[in-house]
Amino acid sequence: MLARIRRAWRASDLAYDFFRSPAALLAALVGATLLVASLGAPWFAPQDPFDLAKLDLIDAFKPPAWLAGGERHYLLGTDGQGRDVLSVVLYGTRLSVAIGLASVLLAILVGVGTGLAAGFLGGGADALLMRLADVQLSFPAILFALLVAGVARELFPHAGADAGARHALPVLVLAIAAASWPQYARTVRGSTLVTRNREYVLAARVIGVSPLRNALTHVLPNVLGPVYVLATVNVATAIITEATLSFLGVGVPPTTPSLGTLIRIGNDFLLSGEWWIVVFPGAALLLLALSINLLGDWLRDALNPRLR
Repeated sequence: MLARIRRAWRASDLAYDFFRSPAALLAALVGATLLVASLGAPWFAPQDPFDLAKLDLIDAFKPPAWLAGGERHYLLGTDGQGRDVLSVVLYGTRLSVAIGLASVLLAILVGVGTGLAAGFLGGGADALLMRLADVQLSFPAILFALLVAGVARELFPHAGADAGARHALPVLVLAIAAASWPQYARTVRGSTLVTRNREYVLAARVIGVSPLRNALTHVLPNVLGPVYVLATVNVATAIITEATLSFLGVGVPPTTPSLGTLIRIGNDFLLSGEWWIVVFPGAALLLLALSINLLGDWLRDALNPRLR
């Protein structure tokens, strides 16, 4: 049985390269641990930070359990509202990962579709779509995300706290996706310009396959390799962008905190001695982004045939 599994690993280049890379293994272990812990926050977290009936201001600013004044059931201490820091980090990580994944998926849908259409159709459609991408790329991602978030706030000026929380998540996803789709569009367009002249694509065109079916069936599967690498790296970028927006106060509201919101709140107490309120959310963000970036670097090298 073990020999069969070993042969299957060797038959799969990606799996074989993955298990031979210590950096990829460590990054996958750290990323998977954070992901599983955050997705299982309702079961793993010692406290539900959104249940106001379980919060007590008397427990505010408790240090971590290993410091003087700490308590065992508050392993990483508490914040200014008496919430367990470990619990809010798990819930905040789950929200940050959800926003990052949703924004990347939306950017992939828009960017891959635009790049495929531009590269396959060519001519005026290619020029128009790529000029739109160039205009988008001329704006820094954070600046454009701030612009989208500001416009959304103007559209809902009288929204209450609950309505603001409901609008904040889709606005963040839209803002981050709108800032990153041109990268996918230009990547897919370049690969499509090469692939559309392959013999199998030309043969499908000769026998009467429709352009849409030809593009989706014969071109799209062969241009997705760079998209996988770009998407992996952009998940970390999207999470950091969300944290930056939340830190600036235009992201997720404090009622549904993400890692960026937790860092912004904890930053107010950093110089007063309650360092754990900002350090642990910051460490979670750092480990999450670093593990995803390391996996993206490994995937880029593994998919590059010149490095084999």
